[in-house]
Amino acid sequence: MAERALPEGLELRQTPRGLALVGGGMELVPDFEDMLPRVRPGALQRELLVRAARCKGAQDAPFLAVDATAGLGEDAFLLAAAGFEVLLFERDPVIAALLSDALGRARDAPAIAPVACRMRLAGSDSVEGLARLPRRPDVVYLDPMFPERRKSAAVKKKFQLLHHLERPCEDAATLMEAACAARPRKIVVKRPVKGPFLAEVKPSYQVVGKAVRYDVIVPAHP
Repeated sequence: MAERALPEGLELRQTPRGLALVGGGMELVPDFEDMLPRVRPGALQRELLVRAARCKGAQDAPFLAVDATAGLGEDAFLLAAAGFEVLLFERDPVIAALLSDALGRARDAPAIAPVACRMRLAGSDSVEGLARLPRRPDVVYLDPMFPERRKSAAVKKKFQLLHHLERPCEDAATLMEAACAARPRKIVVKRPVKGPFLAEVKPSYQVVGKAVRYDVIVPAHP
């Protein structure tokens, strides 16, 4: 059970479908099998995140991506489906508990087990985690929570439960510095289409959709 006290009216409950966040007449049970339509051949390559994170060149080991702000892991699942080995960090213990349970079930589901087995929930503190990675990452992915996202009418009703838990990024500069210090080939930042640059770092290029954009920073390493 998560150590963080849940806001009034919310509870974590074990259900036949898996660990659920329950409150306000709603129930959220993350399930990576819901992602299957997005990772089918043809569909996956149209995902903006996959296009932004794509790396060139062959290597012996799979490309390594670090999702420093994992949430429920949907974006990390897309990266894993694209062939990345993905390390996930999630600071909120309640969300991390939901994510861990969903990953465990996914590894037992034949349709998605090969993807889920490339995903590992590595810890809660991504700043600390980025400083002790097993090897240099190819991609560091950042999707920090910002206050303006709470106002979005497009959010699915059941995911409104998460808005009681998610907290805005407290120190974007520290997060960006940690990402750069890990010396990845690129840093990919998810932003609202009209949102400011994270930590005022101008991207090398962008992949832009209707609702979101991905700022891609290619650090100049020695």
